[in-house]
Amino acid sequence: MVAFLGMGLLGSNFVRAMISKGMQVQVWNRTASRATALEAYGAKAFENAADAVKGADRIHLTLKDDASVDEVLAAASAGFKPGAIIIDHTTTSAEGAVQRTKAWKERGFVYQHAPVFMGPANALDSSGNMLVSGDQELIAQLEPELSKLTGQVLNFGPEAGKAAAIKLMGNLFLVTFTSGLSDMLSLCKALNIHLNEVYTLFSAWNPGAQVAPRLKRMTAGTYDSPSWELNMARKDTQLFLNAAAEKGTHLAVIPAIAEEMDRWIAKGHGSQDWTIIAKDNIPA
Repeated sequence: MVAFLGMGLLGSNFVRAMISKGMQVQVWNRTASRATALEAYGAKAFENAADAVKGADRIHLTLKDDASVDEVLAAASAGFKPGAIIIDHTTTSAEGAVQRTKAWKERGFVYQHAPVFMGPANALDSSGNMLVSGDQELIAQLEPELSKLTGQVLNFGPEAGKAAAIKLMGNLFLVTFTSGLSDMLSLCKALNIHLNEVYTLFSAWNPGAQVAPRLKRMTAGTYDSPSWELNMARKDTQLFLNAAAEKGTHLAVIPAIAEEMDRWIAKGHGSQDWTIIAKDNIPA
């Protein structure tokens, strides 16, 4: 018996996938209609979280944030079965994941944070990636069942909260990437580049293939054999800014990047590889 709390797009599709695999799923959502909609697929909906978790061996969550997770778990806890395991897929702070792991252990329950890089479509077809860290014996116990819900379970070791930190890192990349695409589209508008021309370029040129090599280059610590000098990258960046300004088009990300480049040029690094702008940010 499984309970699932939080019937947003991700949670709803997780539930549908679980039912298709033969699981009995009890569901709850703050907006009750989202839970009752799952009854058409075979779920059993409840009006309060404590009733939804009664008899459940596993209690899954996909909620908004740390505060909502803490609030819902507190409300549901009266119905927890002894030995039930809480599996939280919510994107939260790393500190919050650590605190909940400790707090629920002290109350006699197991809390496992398992955030995901999965959209609603992934949840429905059990693809994408699920992240875990913490108690390795517990993870070994849960991994066979978690792997049925996703394409790959990525284990980041024994440190509680590490999976939450990795999820935040990945989401930062996605936010930055999408914001960069937004600026690119702004430049397209300024330069009268049509969408079909954008798609023609990206169907032939895949900059995504450069992510891993670029990351290695940025973190290698050597910048004296440039493939693109910082001065030249800054020159091109000014061309972006000028073209947008001439047409009154807003760029959100590029001005901050230009400012960072200027800071490094002022320190005397203009002739080095432009990836030097990451030098002070490299983790151990």
